[in-house]
Amino acid sequence: MTYDTLSARTALVTGAASGMGAATAALLAAHGARVALLARREDRLTELAGRIGGRALPVTADVTDDESVAAAVRRIHDTYGRIDLAVNSAGVMLPNPVTDGRQDEWTRMLDTNVSGTLRVVRAVTPDLLSAAADGGPADLVNISSIGAHTVFPAYAVYSATKAAVTQLSASLRAELGPRNVRVTNIEPGLTATELGDHIDNDGLTAQLGGMFETLDALTAEDVADLVAYTTSRPRRVNLRQTVILPTGQA
Repeated sequence: MTYDTLSARTALVTGAASGMGAATAALLAAHGARVALLARREDRLTELAGRIGGRALPVTADVTDDESVAAAVRRIHDTYGRIDLAVNSAGVMLPNPVTDGRQDEWTRMLDTNVSGTLRVVRAVTPDLLSAAADGGPADLVNISSIGAHTVFPAYAVYSATKAAVTQLSASLRAELGPRNVRVTNIEPGLTATELGDHIDNDGLTAQLGGMFETLDALTAEDVADLVAYTTSRPRRVNLRQTVILPTGQA
């Protein structure tokens, strides 16, 4: 499927160093969008930009830092101008029982998954409102998780952060929708990315591995395709909430 309406868009994608963010950035660029790749790992961004070609701008940035996000948007403005499509894909998943008291993990997940999303929203909203006011499409896409409403033991804090993203998306839609900015919340199920590589609990690592052995998991490209489809609809159409699952998990 082609998404011709993406060819005039300027997109910002966080978490672009790997997984859903990298796949989304590559697909948007393949359909003609100019894409700013945001993540902390400069080497990964440079490599991805090289594969994408001239329609990609690697921008090393940390969504947990206010000035880093602001500086990234300034660089995008200097290079590409106004942003009319933003994808919040940066996230971290660090499951452990709450009784373990891993405040370091809680803080990292809250600051990346929730506050990081808010920092990007704050930085791009003026552009999105301007694009919409000029009669063009304007999209904010937040990548949440089925953990927002499905209970997984030991994933309480991660799930709470994703529930926050889902509720944030709904509230932003109420604020921005009347001004013609589309807000979409996507909740993937089991997806083959490196998100699980940071788990430091052997039992939970084995449990997740068992799920991948049992289920034909989604790929990052599956989620990217959904982002591209959603953001290429006519501006009157807002696919506001989508749950995407492996067939065996549905």
